[in-house]
Amino acid sequence: MTGRRVVIAGLGDVGVLTAIKLAGHVDVTGISANPGLVSGQELGWRLARPDDWARHNWIPFSRFRGLDRVRTVHGTLTGVDTAARTVAVTRADGTSADVPYDVLVIATGVSNGFWRRAALQTPDQVGRSLRDPHEKLSAATSVAVVGGGAAAVSSAAQIATAWPGKQVALYFPGERALAGHHPRTWQKVRSRLLAAGVRLHPGHRAALEPGFTGEELTVGPVRWSTGQQPAAADVVLWAVGKVRPNTGWLPADLLDEDGFVRVTPQLQVPGHPEIFAVGDVAATDPLRSSARNRADGLLARNIRAHFAGEPLRKYRPPTRRWGSVLGIQPDGLEVFAPNGTAFRFPAWAFERVLMPWIVRRGIYRGVRQETT
Repeated sequence: MTGRRVVIAGLGDVGVLTAIKLAGHVDVTGISANPGLVSGQELGWRLARPDDWARHNWIPFSRFRGLDRVRTVHGTLTGVDTAARTVAVTRADGTSADVPYDVLVIATGVSNGFWRRAALQTPDQVGRSLRDPHEKLSAATSVAVVGGGAAAVSSAAQIATAWPGKQVALYFPGERALAGHHPRTWQKVRSRLLAAGVRLHPGHRAALEPGFTGEELTVGPVRWSTGQQPAAADVVLWAVGKVRPNTGWLPADLLDEDGFVRVTPQLQVPGHPEIFAVGDVAATDPLRSSARNRADGLLARNIRAHFAGEPLRKYRPPTRRWGSVLGIQPDGLEVFAPNGTAFRFPAWAFERVLMPWIVRRGIYRGVRQETT
């Protein structure tokens, strides 16, 4: 299939994995606003221990052996011509280009808080985005984390563990956090939060101003639409699910009413069999779960089948969220199955087995050592 051109719009976690699986079978061009993989995962770990997080989650594209055959373009997507089959890109140096494709993969993800943004970034800007929130949290005596999802829960746990003397409170709107996970997952995580000293405040829904996105750490007080007294804190971390799809460069007929990319069960855009979408930007299911369920392998297979005129397979999303919730802790990493069952990797296995062998060599097919 060499000569077939695949453009992958967005080189986050799922975009990089898709590119790696297609490299060597087709000609792949990846377009990214970042100068490397800057993962959107494990927010709590990123905030509490940014250097450790960066070793595994901020990786220049040149270090991925699986991307050696992939052309990467550092720039901003500005449009697509579905008739001519080209995407418009403004490169980091300010020049513009139309990049042709035979198949387009939309994997531009979402913007969410300060840790997931679509803006063009240099390596120095990526570094500052890691250091600045960490330093603000380090200087604070009290921290309020607002939100009930995994980002909020992991942040509260990691902050409390990294700075044991800090007052950390978690506010969430329902009776329990992690509403998309199995109840057993929350039971286990709840005990972990309490053991770390996190104060839990269920039934608190923040009163947000119109247009609020939570893109910055703020100073209290936090006001509640559920009637409680305002909560004071030196630093407020907002993880309230103000997710915005990075689809401003796409025509409206490709999108659903919320701005996410419409897809069939085969991850194709209806009416455009040459366009696929995957990850948080793709409206696969209510949880938009293809970013976290290895749909990159299915997508790569379907693209090759599309070129070969063969049947495509369906993506079957899980009914509940699963995976790591709290991130790596001093005693290891706990991963939760969809049924709430927990599997633990000891801390030594995380550094010596999971990351170097399973993730870097197995999943990413080889990552070169960082050069100094």
